[in-house]
Amino acid sequence: MKGKSSVLITGGSGLVGRYLTSALLSEGFSVSHLSRGKEQFGKVRVFRWDPEKGILDPKAFEGIDTIIHLAGANIGEKRWTDSRKEQIRASRVDSAKLIHKVLSETGFRISTFISASGISCYGTVTSEKIFDENDPPANDFLGNLCSEWEHAADQFASSGARTVKIRTAVALERNDSALEKIILPAKFGFLGMVGNGRQYMPWIHVRDLTRIYVKAVTDQSMVGVYNAVSPQHMTHREFMKTLSEVLGKPLLPVPVPAVALKAAYGEMAGIVLLGSRVSAEKIKNAGFTFEFGDLLSALKDIFTPKSPRGDF
Repeated sequence: MKGKSSVLITGGSGLVGRYLTSALLSEGFSVSHLSRGKEQFGKVRVFRWDPEKGILDPKAFEGIDTIIHLAGANIGEKRWTDSRKEQIRASRVDSAKLIHKVLSETGFRISTFISASGISCYGTVTSEKIFDENDPPANDFLGNLCSEWEHAADQFASSGARTVKIRTAVALERNDSALEKIILPAKFGFLGMVGNGRQYMPWIHVRDLTRIYVKAVTDQSMVGVYNAVSPQHMTHREFMKTLSEVLGKPLLPVPVPAVALKAAYGEMAGIVLLGSRVSAEKIKNAGFTFEFGDLLSALKDIFTPKSPRGDF
């Protein structure tokens, strides 16, 4: 690609957004954020938006070549009531539609639109099948959510922008991530397992995920859907045993029963009690090489004391 483009990120203050912002800045890109707040982040320009109120500062699009849409309410943060489900959906789907609407009204044109999505597109099911990008979405809340999410991204393709959709597995990072919740019992000297442990747990190191997004920005041949998931398939039991080894904390032999999780979290319990295998072949065939292809090396890197992530 010729020169460095200007990138606008939604959800730039989130876990992936922070890593991605730092990575793009270090490679010479100009980076802007759409944010509900007005906080300035060093070299990052911040423009106000409030998707719920239909507010978006059109100045955010001036000179922008690429938009990366990461915004979305945390799926695992609260119980899935009807109102929470709508908040999860609107924060992803309606926010993308707002971006497209304002772009269309103002006449700004972008060359690339990259949207987050989730491997939950394939549904919460445990099976031996290895799901790939050609499999249809599941007919459940998460499957329907991802389908709507990706259809919202397709609006940009219809407007002439190269469009990439990144279906993401659990992103591993020590702080502010799903892993942070998993290791909470370690404060009390042990680790715990949930359910029967046979459910698969697709994962990806946050640095590999960041590199996939950077590749999507720079590689003009990338179009359509890609799974962002480690090529190593791990069951929940295997994942927890590896984590136990790295942290030096015993894994309790008696897991948290499924019935207890279902009582506490309702429908949302399925995201930890069920899980299948997801293929990484398409992104590998696109020329991507994983830095952390196995869980042991990923966890050792995450829990080895090192310099904190660079600020921006």
